[in-house]
Formats: sequence, C-alpha cells, structure tokens
Amino acid sequence: SLLFHMTQTEGCPPSCSCKSLGETKGLQIDCSSRELTEVPALPVNTRRLYLQNNSLTSVPAGALDSLHSLEEVQLFDNPWNCDCHILYLKLWLEDVSAPSLENVRCATPAPVRTKPLRQLTGNELGICKRLLPTKCLEFFWRDLILIAGAIITLILVAWALKYSKKLVFQMNLSR
Repeated sequence: SLLFHMTQTEGCPPSCSCKSLGETKGLQIDCSSRELTEVPALPVNTRRLYLQNNSLTSVPAGALDSLHSLEEVQLFDNPWNCDCHILYLKLWLEDVSAPSLENVRCATPAPVRTKPLRQLTGNELGICKRLLPTKCLEFFWRDLILIAGAIITLILVAWALKYSKKLVFQMNLSR
C-alpha cells in the first residue's frame, strides 16, 4: 500500500534514497557516493545500509546502536581516520557485519594508511588523551599514596613487634 510505503520511508535521511523491502522487512537506505562527512540519522527499521564512497572519517560512539534489524552494511571507500575514536565502529562491525569490516581501510594517520581496520591492534589505534581522563591520574596518585601508607604501616608494626619482644625479654631479665 502507498500509505504504508510512505510511513516506512518517512525517516529517510534527506541525503539518501530509501526503498521499502516489503511490509515487515524494513528499509534499504542508499547513502553511497553522496560526499557525506557524517553518518545521517537513520530509521530503526534499516535493514540494508549503503554508506560506501563518501567522505566519512569516523562514526560517533553509539550512532549505530539502534539499528537492530540491520542485515547488510557497506562502508568501504571512505577516508577513515583510524585513531582511538574508530574503535566503536570496529567493535560494532565485528558484532554486526564482519564481512563489511573486511573492506574498511584506514586513510589516516600515516602509519596505518591503507591497512584494513580489522587488523588494527590497540596500540595502532593510539591512545586518545581525552579517553584517559585526568581522573585516572588522580586514582593513580591516590592508589600510590595508599600503597605507600600500607607499606609504612607494615614496617612500623613489624618494628614495634620486634621492639616489644626485646622489651619483654629485658623485663624478664631484670626480675
């Protein structure tokens, strides 16, 4: 029905073309070759998603989490920036569409240029200073002080025990 088709494609991103895959099958959303620099807001009933051949460099964390009925996604031919922020996309693709992860290659930074995203290790993804908030350092110093305090306390207790034995021994001798 025409009415159903309209409601199904209502959430179609303006920069993409959408096609209904039948009443309960969801949508095919084609956003390929549109010079997109970010992933558009997508309807939850997206079944097939084509984002290849754009100018996408990253995907914000959580941006694709609502797409539970997704069966196919294409993301190749984008200039992906493979720093620590790409980790969300990598893990999401590992869960949702391992085959499409095969075709995702990094464009930047230089050391990982043209490398497949799936092959990147934690070290190569780089440490984003912002992902390691200053609170971590605060915890580090707090923990260090607690550990140092515990060691000093143990040394004092050991010394006190040793000294108290001497004291008891001396008291016994003086009787």
